[in-house]
Amino acid sequence: MNRSTSRIITMAAIAIMMVLPAFAGDYPLQVARNVMMYMALAITWDMLLRSGQISFGLAGLVGLGSYATILAVVRGGMPDWLSILFAGLFSGLVAFGIGFFILRLRHTYFSIVTLALGEIFRIIIHNLHDFTGGPEGIVIQQGVMFGGKSGPLYWLTLAGLGVALAASYWFEKSKFHFALTAIRNNEVSAKTSGVNIFRWLLATFVITSAIQGMIGGIFVQSYGFASPDSVFSADFTLLPMAMALLGGIHSTVGPILGGILLGLVSEWLKLQIPYGHLVVYGLMIIVVILFMPSGLLGIARKAGSRKSTDENQRRAV
Repeated sequence: MNRSTSRIITMAAIAIMMVLPAFAGDYPLQVARNVMMYMALAITWDMLLRSGQISFGLAGLVGLGSYATILAVVRGGMPDWLSILFAGLFSGLVAFGIGFFILRLRHTYFSIVTLALGEIFRIIIHNLHDFTGGPEGIVIQQGVMFGGKSGPLYWLTLAGLGVALAASYWFEKSKFHFALTAIRNNEVSAKTSGVNIFRWLLATFVITSAIQGMIGGIFVQSYGFASPDSVFSADFTLLPMAMALLGGIHSTVGPILGGILLGLVSEWLKLQIPYGHLVVYGLMIIVVILFMPSGLLGIARKAGSRKSTDENQRRAV
C-alpha cells in the first residue's frame, strides 16, 4: 500500500465521520464516539512505539486526564471546555516530570514501569476519598457537557481524534520521523549521527501523554462521571494496542484501519460477553503478533509489491 492509497483511506474515513451525524441516531453516534476515542489512543500509542518504546501506561494517562478534568470542574469551578485542555496540559506536565526517570529505561523495563505507574495513579485516586470521591467516584453535578446532546459530543470527540491525527502526520513529515526511526533501528548509530535520544524521546512522551490525557477529559465530560475502575480500565490499554497491531504499526493509517474494524467488533463483544471481552482483546493481540506481525497494512503492502513484481516480469517477457 503506497502513500497515496493511505491518504485516500484516511480521507475516506474522515469524510464518513464528518457526514455520519446527518444520518445516524443517538446510539450509533455514541458507538462512533467510543470508536474515535480508542482510535485516537491507538494512534498516540503507535507514535511512541515508533521510537521502539512500548508503553503499557495508556489507561494510567487516560485516568489521570479524566480526573484532572472532573476535579477541575467540580472542585475548581473551571468551564467544561477549558477543563479538557487542562487535562491535556496536566498529563503532559506529569509525563515531563516522570519522563526524566523512566525514559532512561529501555524496552521491557520501560514497559513494566509504565504499567506500574498506571496502577500507582489508580491507587492514589482510590485512596483520596475526600478529594476524589474514592472508589465510589465523583459526579459532575451540573450535568454532562452540552447537556448530553449526542451531536455536539460527537463533534467534540472528532476534534480530539483530529488532534491525534494531526500530531501523527506531523511526526511522519517532520524531524520526529527520522529521529524516532533512527532510535528504533540502532541507538548507538543514532547517537553517533548526532541524534539527542533523550530529548526526542521526552518530547514524544510528553506530546502523546498530553493527547491521551485530553482524550480522558473528553471521555469524562461525555459521561459526567469518573471512578477509578471506569477511567483506569484495562480497556484503555488493551483495545488501542490491539487496534494499532491489527491495522499495522509505525504509521497513521494502520491504527485507523484497526480502529474502524476492531472498534465496531469491541462494541459487539461488550454486549455479548460484558466481562470477557478483555480476554478476547488479549488473544487477538497474541494472534496478530504471532501470525500478522505487520498487520493489515503490511499484508496490503506485500500484496501490492507482489503485484508490481508480477507486472514487471510480464513486461520483461
